[in-house]
Order: sequence, then C-alpha cells, then structure tokens
Amino acid sequence: MYLTKEVKENIFEKHGKGKTDTGSAEGQIALFTHRINHLTEHLKNNRKDFNTERSLVKMVGKRRSLLDYLKKKDITRYRAIIKELGIRK
Repeated sequence: MYLTKEVKENIFEKHGKGKTDTGSAEGQIALFTHRINHLTEHLKNNRKDFNTERSLVKMVGKRRSLLDYLKKKDITRYRAIIKELGIRK
C-alpha cells in the first residue's frame, strides 16, 4: 500500500497545521498531489486502465477546486502551496 498512516501524517504535518489537521486546504491539496503523482506513475505502465484514468481526472478536478477556493480566500497561502508542491497554475 502506497499511502500508509505514517505517510498521511507526514503530509499533513508538513503542509497543514499539524498531523491531525486533515481539514486544511493546504493539507488536502498536498494529499491530492501525492495521490495524483502515484496514479500518474501507475498509468505510465498500465495505459489501458481507464477506471484509474477516470479517477485521476476527478482527483485533478477536486484539487483544482480546492486551489481555486484557496486563491479566492488567501492569495499568499495559494502562492506558497503552488510553489512548494510545484503545481502548474
């Protein structure tokens, strides 16, 4: 399993306010980014896995909506998370 409890806690601790703060926009965006990167690598090897491709597209959309929300609420936090995770605008 690629996403263990320790990995999630590490992501939320690094990008959120703490390891138990799973609701912050930055933590959720970082978690989606980790999952998107994993699915992208999976699809490079399994080109015909259309269910995974569909879930990847949905996940990118969810991350985009969270980024739009963060951009609307606090532009400095948005710019910081974009730069930290290396996400295109």
